[in-house]
Amino acid sequence: MYQDLKKLYWWPNIKAIIAEYVGKCLTYSRVKSECQKASGLLVQLDIPMWKWERITMDFITKLPKTSNGHDTIWVIVDRLTKSAYFIPTRETDSMETITRLYIKEIVSRHGVPISIISDRDIHFTSRFWQSLQSALGTQLDMSTAYYPETDRQSERTIQHLKTCFEPVLLILEKDGKNTYH
Repeated sequence: MYQDLKKLYWWPNIKAIIAEYVGKCLTYSRVKSECQKASGLLVQLDIPMWKWERITMDFITKLPKTSNGHDTIWVIVDRLTKSAYFIPTRETDSMETITRLYIKEIVSRHGVPISIISDRDIHFTSRFWQSLQSALGTQLDMSTAYYPETDRQSERTIQHLKTCFEPVLLILEKDGKNTYH
């Protein structure tokens, strides 16, 4: 917006005023995703050799509750094929419930992945989750939240899902199923 306006207009504090105006725009805030500059050195991720051997996962939280009480979507993405599962959950679901969903929807269909990339969400930093991964022989790789260089697939998938959020919720409710991919 600034680049367009500066061609025709100028006034004191033009950049600050435009930034404030855009920051208050409801449409912009819904569509534009926040990107933060990465901190630290980038680590090259291993390239998957087989589908569903290396995955990323994250949660979309604070969503309006559906009639089934779901307020969270668990996004699980295969790093090789880029196919994704969108699993409706509740923010209050226990670790046992999340673990059962993981085994039912991912492990039963694709086996145990070699590597899981996740940000430091409370669901993934709990002792139970780490001990489960250890027992399954899975390496749990933690990334920082909103660090697209390591967690790009799930973060980008979530950005796209958020832009069409309302129709997705309607589909989830209409079908009454628990998993969409």
